[in-house]
Amino acid sequence: MVIRLKPTVFLPILALLAVFSASISVNAQEIGNYEPEPAWDGNPDLNGIWQAIGTAHWDLQDHEASAGLPEMGAIGAVPPGAGVVVGGEIPYQEAALQQKQANWAGRPTADPETKCYLPGVPRATYLPYPFQILQGTDKIMIVYGYAEANRTIHMDKENPERAPLDTWMGRSHGRWEGNTLVVDARDFNGEAWFDRAGNFASSALVVTERYTPISPDALLYEATIEDPTVFTRPWQIRMPLYRRLEPNARVIEFKCVEFSEEILYGHLMKNEEE
Repeated sequence: MVIRLKPTVFLPILALLAVFSASISVNAQEIGNYEPEPAWDGNPDLNGIWQAIGTAHWDLQDHEASAGLPEMGAIGAVPPGAGVVVGGEIPYQEAALQQKQANWAGRPTADPETKCYLPGVPRATYLPYPFQILQGTDKIMIVYGYAEANRTIHMDKENPERAPLDTWMGRSHGRWEGNTLVVDARDFNGEAWFDRAGNFASSALVVTERYTPISPDALLYEATIEDPTVFTRPWQIRMPLYRRLEPNARVIEFKCVEFSEEILYGHLMKNEEE
């Protein structure tokens, strides 16, 4: 059976689409011209609890839905999602691309997130959990719920000094460029992944982050990734971060070590039983 609608049925729909298109244009213009209220020090006030919404923590690039562990069914599957890599491509060197593919194949146990290790930068930003920015004049602290991760952004040192040790979260130095907080993060241990798809870097990684207010309750997050031992050129990710508006919004600690004991120490326990 074929149903034919009168032309007048489409008029309200077309009108709504026209209004929607116009609103998108206006909102885009407003975002580009947004001027945040200054804080006590004259810079934008980034204090608050923020969260990324999307599937970047699964895969930074465009990806289709795919199966996870068979015993977990749909709840263990990878949801489809649009990528956040500017230009769509992660420019791996050939050997590094092979390692990325090996990471993907072994991800159920090889992913550092599975073992409750610290997420590193920039991955901590777009894990599916809120994080809190605590803004001071000389230091800015970011507290993440996952694995009790945190980092201090040093705003009082113009020349970034080498950290005494390479760590999961690295060492961060920041400065203001207009309304944008720019953070230089480096001195990583090279063990963290960027996502559950196995994208990775080495200890030579340098991440340049940019946090720009685009509305009272949204930031534009940009991160430039540089690692000449893994990639053929620098590349960038970009996504919005949203303020959590619940009256009781807070960062709740996700102490996940106890859930990873079987993966980390199961083989030792089995040996003891034998």
